[in-house]
Amino acid sequence: MVELTTKRSRVLVTGNLGYIGSVLAPYFERAGHTVVGLDTGLFAGCDLGPPPSVVPTLAVDLRDVTVDDLRGFDAIVHLAALSNDPLGNLEPGLTWAINHAASITLAQRAKEAGVRRFLYASSCSVYGAAEDGATVDEDAPMRPTTPYAASKVRVEDDLHDLADSDFSPVYLRNATVFGVSPRLRADVVLNNLVGTAYLDREVRVLSDGSPWRPLVHVQDVAAAFLAALEAERDAIHDVAVNVGSDECNYRVRELAELAGEVTGCPVAILGEADPDARSYRVDFSRLGQVLPAFEARWTARAGAEELQAAYVAHGLTREQFATRLTRLARIDALLNDGLLDHSLRFVERPAIVA
Repeated sequence: MVELTTKRSRVLVTGNLGYIGSVLAPYFERAGHTVVGLDTGLFAGCDLGPPPSVVPTLAVDLRDVTVDDLRGFDAIVHLAALSNDPLGNLEPGLTWAINHAASITLAQRAKEAGVRRFLYASSCSVYGAAEDGATVDEDAPMRPTTPYAASKVRVEDDLHDLADSDFSPVYLRNATVFGVSPRLRADVVLNNLVGTAYLDREVRVLSDGSPWRPLVHVQDVAAAFLAALEAERDAIHDVAVNVGSDECNYRVRELAELAGEVTGCPVAILGEADPDARSYRVDFSRLGQVLPAFEARWTARAGAEELQAAYVAHGLTREQFATRLTRLARIDALLNDGLLDHSLRFVERPAIVA
């Protein structure tokens, strides 16, 4: 059986032009792998600073991928999805069509095409509402509270049914991602808190800030996926792994206080909204056991400092923060302008997807 540990691989990265993908694809290239992307360019131009470095990219909707598109690849890194909430709540039927059904069709066709390793970007949000303060590991009950998280659970289950000696799925359950990316998102918690401080000179939390959130830097996500690509098959075959670090489990109010310290802004915990139902403190010990080559390098404080510096350097504006860097607002704008149809397909395919 051919392993991936000693040879350079040809890798397809779906969603390579998104928040994680625009960091991960060039990271894999620097490690010596041949990378091809697959992306429709939904967030083209939604950049903070210089645009991402683009690998050769198939401008194909995830729902339209064919077996022929996938031939010749050793591995697939599957990032593409209606990413996180509240975007996953935009239309639950689309969340299931794209995040679940299209993902499993992709895996089935990858298996038919002879792709041997399938690295799936799952999420710690599958744990949903854990007991307050309790630490959950990969064997904990899954209690998804959103369509996005529920779709991740279903994909993991269905990929498990596809696993065999020729097809190795791996379920990388990312913590909440933070940090600077060429295609940065303002709608994930630490990025949002630091951005609010930069623009308003105040860190605001609308709820009481009690929910737990595990965090992981976007560069550490790329490093974990690379370690999974290059690991021995027996170490990661059909295995779920939480991606993050024990030191980066925080309550939301603690993240707000950290953002305030880094930016020198006051913190307002308003308590005006109900706490998010999602609350989970996560154990990451399995990550080091199955992927000993990986080590998380980023702390939340270092990430907050990096974000603050990027916002200053690139002159973050309210328009960017509220629209181009916020996924749901971007989708709404494309729908309102008639560029997307009700199924989130482009009415006319862009000539350039980057």
